[in-house]
Formats: sequence, structure tokens, C-alpha cells
Amino acid sequence: MRCPRLNELSGVPEGKRGWPWTEESTPLPSCMADGKEWPRITIVTPSFNQGQFLEETIRSVLLQGYPNLEYFVLDGGSKDNSIEIIKKYSPWLSYWVSEPDGGQSEAINRGLTGGSGEFATWINSDDLLSKNALTTHASYVGFDSKTVYVGNCTYIDQAGQQTSVHRGRIFSLEDLLRISTVWRAAESRGHIDQPAVLFPRVLACSVGGLNIFNHYTMDYEFWGELFLGGARFQYTNISFGMFREHCAQKTHDMLRQTQSLLETATELTKRAGFLSDQSRNEILADLDAYGVAFRKAYWKGTGRLARMGLPRFIVTPVRNLRLLLHRALKVPESQQAK
Repeated sequence: MRCPRLNELSGVPEGKRGWPWTEESTPLPSCMADGKEWPRITIVTPSFNQGQFLEETIRSVLLQGYPNLEYFVLDGGSKDNSIEIIKKYSPWLSYWVSEPDGGQSEAINRGLTGGSGEFATWINSDDLLSKNALTTHASYVGFDSKTVYVGNCTYIDQAGQQTSVHRGRIFSLEDLLRISTVWRAAESRGHIDQPAVLFPRVLACSVGGLNIFNHYTMDYEFWGELFLGGARFQYTNISFGMFREHCAQKTHDMLRQTQSLLETATELTKRAGFLSDQSRNEILADLDAYGVAFRKAYWKGTGRLARMGLPRFIVTPVRNLRLLLHRALKVPESQQAK
């Protein structure tokens, strides 16, 4: 389908301005210069009880001005206003459903395997595509069936205000595996921002899509599978995706996310046949060392007693006792952390 124009979509909620409420992307011609159709792009939005952000996400995809877009919205049976929002834009959706599913990764995989695009990505229901993302990419970068394209990612807060812009620097599987020196490097993090990625859909399906059992770092594992599948990663320097930071997202559970990241990196390291024994052992040792250092730093950040250097076997009983006393005295939770 073609993307709708701004005046074809339903009314804008009161007080909403700018992209993608009162602005639209500059549309491409219906065909390329040689008369052929533009390559089809499949976009999947998994959603569950994200009604406060979902409409903005949907509009950011529909208002791309791209002539050959396939857009799936797969809702996991939301109980908020998500269904009402999806129905509002249903004439412009290739497919939508709202029913219990196996989670975010399972929903994305359904969209990727059910789609027909040459390229694809997923945009979570609290993230956005940037204005002109698809049209700029199609006009100035193009499409290669073995290339994963990574644009720049704009970070926004809960209200949608820009806080920073990030560009990844992962060019190989070895870069991906080096958590402390590349992926999470203190000076300049090299991580890949998922909303800024466009990848060959067939290649994604051939590596099995996302791991439905990985709930915290499924995108990181997916990049690893694409590298193992022979993909080349190219950085376009195009403003492509927008990542929203808010307190309800899974990325705020840094302990579980880091544990999952290290476990995934360890498994990918063991599978990386191109690595020498020396390099493999070095990476595994670095992952172990990073895990130890992270857990130590995380523990110190949990309260005053931990910062004093007291071990868990002393601090935990003290905290439990304090909690019981505070609850008995009805002390507010904001004053309980020690």
C-alpha cells in the first residue's frame, strides 16, 4: 500500500503538534525513475497496554510517504485504549489483531514471516520512526539483500522531547561481543539502537527471527544471528528511529538486562567459528570480568549499607528487619531504602 497523507488521517488529539501529529514526510513518487516499484518494506509494531504512546508510533509509520509499505500492528490483548486507537487507523494497516500471544518476540516473528517485504524492521509501541526516514533511505542509500542498514537514533523522553542522538559502531560480530570496550564502552557506547535498523526480511527469517525465550536482549541476539548469517552492517548517518526512555520499559531493569546480555554474548562467542582460541578465551574472560564489576557496582548503588562495603549476608537481614519495622510503623516506602 501507499502511505496516507496527513489530511487523510483522523483528527489529531488536542494539544498535539509537530511530527507525527501536524507534520508529514515528503512523499516519494509512486515509482522509481526506471518505472519499477519501490522495494516493499514490512514494518511490525508489537504492542501490549501501551495506549499512551501507540497512536504516535502508528502515525510515525503511516506518515513516511513511502509508496510500498506493509504495516502490521500485533496487539497482545490490551485492556487499555489500544484497540480503539488501532481501529482508528485500521483502513491504513495491512493487518492487525488483538489477542493473547507469546510475547513481544513471538509477535514480531509472526509479522516478519507473514510479511512480503524485501526489507523489514519492527517499531515498538513506545518508539517512533523519524520524519522522512524511509524516503531519505530509499533516495540516498538504497537496498542490498545482504546488508543491514543502521541509521542514527534520536533519544526522547516520555513527553517526546529530544534528549540526545546516538550512532552505533558495531561493524563485526567481534565488535558485538566486546561488551566492555565497544557495546558498552564508557567513553562512547557502540551499541545498535533497534528503532534505527532496517534489515533484509528473508535473511531475518532464515536465521530464525527473534529468540522468543530471550525477553531482555532479543535484539542483541538477533544482530548476532544476522552476523553469523553473513550480513554486512552499514551505517547510513540518516536520522531513522526514535527511542523513548520511560520508567516502565524493560531496559530499566539493568541487572536482568546485563545478565541476559552477558549470557547471550557468551553463547555467541562459543559459536563464532572464525575466532581463534586466543581471541575466544580473551572475550570470554572479558565478559566474566565485566559481569563481576557490574554486579559489584550495582550492589553499591542499592543503598547506604552496601556503599559502606558491608556484604550481602549482613545487609539483607538488616534490610528485611528494617522493612518489617517500617511497615509496622507505616513509614512511607520512599523513606525505607538503606
